[in-house]
Amino acid sequence: MFQLAEIYKNVIGTDTSLKQLQFTTSRPNIRYEQTPPVMSTTEVNEKVAPESSVDLVTVAQALHWLDLPNFYEQVRFVLKKPNGVVAAWCYTLPRVNDSVDQVLDRFYAESHPYWDSARKLVENEYRDIDFPFEPVDGTNETGPFQFVSEKMMNLEEFLTYLKSWSAYQTAKDKGVELLVDRVVEDFKGAWESEKGGSYGKKVVKYPVFLRIGKVKNV
Repeated sequence: MFQLAEIYKNVIGTDTSLKQLQFTTSRPNIRYEQTPPVMSTTEVNEKVAPESSVDLVTVAQALHWLDLPNFYEQVRFVLKKPNGVVAAWCYTLPRVNDSVDQVLDRFYAESHPYWDSARKLVENEYRDIDFPFEPVDGTNETGPFQFVSEKMMNLEEFLTYLKSWSAYQTAKDKGVELLVDRVVEDFKGAWESEKGGSYGKKVVKYPVFLRIGKVKNV
């Protein structure tokens, strides 16, 4: 969001959750709006942006949660024609090192019963998701295009990331704690297995899969 704000004159951030929007940081050229899961074009015009006024729509790790026919109708309404761009990406299980990855893979397998069925679209790297747009200039397809995003994290930050999973929250709501002491100890042992037992920062690599396209002049 902030990187976009450095490029674009005006940025609009939306979320269906008011709680999520409360965690945002203000910036002069960013406007935040709480929006319902499904909107008419009239509501989009009032809450988000007028018709054919937006250069770029982005969706980060969320396209699989959306009512796609309704969302794509909204995208076509707000994007400039021709050549307004929509970009949506997801990331799959991060990679750290062999020791941590083995523990994480076991933890992910244990979390499977608590993931929504839409998670399968992420596991398939958005290859199967409906994306009815034209390739952008310089490409002959809409992806997914793969790249890697890296972030330095210590063990506490990594465990906090795991707690942000929707599967973890779903399990919690059902009275199940996925990060039991045994699992946390396994992560500690794997994390400290390098460089003499440090829980310090490591490079966490997120495989990212991007779908990107543009609207026709219709």
